[in-house]
Amino acid sequence: MATFISKSPAETEALGRRFAEEVGVGSVLALRGELGSGKTLFTKGFVASMGSKAAVSSPTFTLVHEYRDGRLPVYHFDFFRVENCQSLVRLGLDDYFFGDGVSVIEWADRFAEFIPEQARWIR
Repeated sequence: MATFISKSPAETEALGRRFAEEVGVGSVLALRGELGSGKTLFTKGFVASMGSKAAVSSPTFTLVHEYRDGRLPVYHFDFFRVENCQSLVRLGLDDYFFGDGVSVIEWADRFAEFIPEQARWIR
């Protein structure tokens, strides 16, 4: 297990870019951390490094944002406001996790039982 410590917003975004270099179809990045710890900033760097020109924001109220204009589709989830497992079941997570792109999940620890075993956990 590798340890990376970010000391600034710029370093957090750079870490996201670095992780984007190592992913392929079906990769899942499970992000956890306190409110304001940089999960969305990490994702911003990740999505940009994947080649997307989209403005990245947290999908807190929509549960998922899809960025399809890069090297691979990126599915950006936010489980912060999810109240129960049924919401995730209706969303069809397996279609995303085992589909044609890469999944990045903020607040993944809230529903860890839904996260695939091969996921990389990032805190």
